[in-house]
Amino acid sequence: MAQLRKRVAMVLAPNFEDSEAIDPKDYLESKGADVTVIGIKTGTIAGKKGGSLDATTTFDKVSPDEFDALVIPGGGAPENLRIDDGAVAFTRDFIESGKPVAAICHGPQLLISAKVLDGRTLTSVNKIRDDITNAGGTYVDRDLVEDQNLITSRTPRDLPVFNQAIARAIGLEA
Repeated sequence: MAQLRKRVAMVLAPNFEDSEAIDPKDYLESKGADVTVIGIKTGTIAGKKGGSLDATTTFDKVSPDEFDALVIPGGGAPENLRIDDGAVAFTRDFIESGKPVAAICHGPQLLISAKVLDGRTLTSVNKIRDDITNAGGTYVDRDLVEDQNLITSRTPRDLPVFNQAIARAIGLEA
């Protein structure tokens, strides 16, 4: 029987940090995963540094049940996603499913709005550490933090360990 490919959801909105979306997407696809970009609307989403990715579906058309992991890139995207009820509900449901959720840089802003950080330990860009603490989470300054199904990293320089942790969490890397 053929092994089913791992399916990864990546949530994006305008002004995402280019490398924090494009690098994990390319890395996971190189390991054999299918990465689906989900947006508030379908079409091309511009990054903050000139890159872009295409959202092929929207939050009202997908369920966490369809995916093995969720990736939340940083930059300005989480700020745009956290005010969308569909994005917030999708993220909350994903965390509650127990499947891996990976957020980098400003990505935890979406987790804050989903109200899923109480009692969790995580990292992020240091600019939102107080927001994490105020949401009930414990902020630590490390390149990678894994707390149950939550995987977090700080900035683009942490992408190598972040990408490997996501792949490991879904069985694509030892």
